[in-house]
Amino acid sequence: MSVESGFTHFDSAGNARMVDVSAKGETLRRATAKGRITMSQQAYSMVRAGSIEKGDVLGVARIAGVMAAKKVDQLIPLCHPLAVTGIDLGFSFFDDDRAVEIEATVGITGKTGVEMEALTAVSIAALTIYDMCKAVDKGMVISDIRLMKKSGGKSGEFIRKQGTDVRTTEVDKAK
Repeated sequence: MSVESGFTHFDSAGNARMVDVSAKGETLRRATAKGRITMSQQAYSMVRAGSIEKGDVLGVARIAGVMAAKKVDQLIPLCHPLAVTGIDLGFSFFDDDRAVEIEATVGITGKTGVEMEALTAVSIAALTIYDMCKAVDKGMVISDIRLMKKSGGKSGEFIRKQGTDVRTTEVDKAK
């Protein structure tokens, strides 16, 4: 594997490397990711009602997701440290599935994207929900963590096609 293969985190000899972004221009970049956590009816009802004994599950998960997005370079070895300019993290309830969907949008004006920050925010928020609810339901399932869209940078805009199964790679690539 090499840079020529399209994997930029490898040099021509196949060694892992941090990509040098010093020659890139700064652009406005934004990424949105989603994921979900499915749980028992009891746990779901308690999260909705705010009656989990440990406290405000979604409030704590929101703060955990924000904190995680700001520390991606400490978690993923080849990610650049970034001074993100904004992080929005929200939750939606899906009663029929007993699921909470998590959505994170991260923004920056910088030389590299924030996809990993958005994905990490969703992942850690989901893990925090699990941690706070595990006394009620150890069988919760975290799933469907995926990039929904990104903008900015050389590769331009990416938008996941509506209705596309998360296990496919079909995307809309806007010009």
